[in-house]
Formats: sequence, C-alpha cells, structure tokens
Amino acid sequence: MADEAERQLVVFDLAGEAYGVNIGTVREIIRMQAVTHVPETPDFVEGVINLRGRVIPVVDLRKRFGLETSEHTSDSRIVVVDIAGHDIGVIVDAVTEVLRVAGASIESASALITTEDSYYMDGIAKIGDRLLILLDLDRVLQLTSDQLAAQSVAA
Repeated sequence: MADEAERQLVVFDLAGEAYGVNIGTVREIIRMQAVTHVPETPDFVEGVINLRGRVIPVVDLRKRFGLETSEHTSDSRIVVVDIAGHDIGVIVDAVTEVLRVAGASIESASALITTEDSYYMDGIAKIGDRLLILLDLDRVLQLTSDQLAAQSVAA
C-alpha cells in the first residue's frame, strides 16, 4: 500500500483503540439517541433510529468486534455510513478527528496479521508514534447490508 495516494479518514475511538475509516463512506456523525430495538436481529444490531424521516439500522461496533460493551457516554456517537447504497449507523465511543494520511505510512493488514479478524482491516497507519487501525466498513457491515437488501426485495 506504500504507493497509494493520500487518504482522508474519520478517526474514532473504540475500547481504547483508534480506528480510521475512509471519509468518503461517512454521511454524517450524530449524537447518541434512543434506538428502537428490533426483534430477531443479530446481537450486534442495536435496532433502528429515525433520522429526518429515514429509518436507519444501527450497529454497535463493540459487539460486532466481540469487545466488552460499556455504557454510552456524552462522547458516544453514531457514525452514519453508506454501505452498498444503504445508510447504516455505527455506534463508536467517540469521534476524535478527521485527518489526512500519506499512502507511504500505511501498511497492509495482511502483511501484519493473518487472522480471520484481519478480513475487516484495510491496513495500519503509522502516524508519529501511534498506530491507527484502518477498517473496511463494507466488510465489517456486509452481513447487515445483505440483510437490508433481502428485506427490501421481500417488501
């Protein structure tokens, strides 16, 4: 990935680690709000919200990654992203910054980690003395997106 052009990322915290996602997939960042629970959904799907007349499914990334859950705080946010043409909200502990990362400072995830979990990773960015885990949200949320497409076909 070293020859890749600069990337602009939205950076957020999740269980004490910093993650980055491509800013192009982010529609908006909103404060936590009441989530309506929907029965018989995967446990990482918190439910749905009404965002200016649109019903948006909401996924808890802590649960999606099998991390310890915690209470939401005043810093918690829902990041609304576009995945395969569907808007999906993801709950994160805090959104910290938007930054540009040079392609030369990004290492391929597959070269570093060869576990099933690396499927969700797009790479690791080295920014000074800190590391930023880059996520491929299309992969992280693929199951949710597929379920949405199936529901809209059935409707």
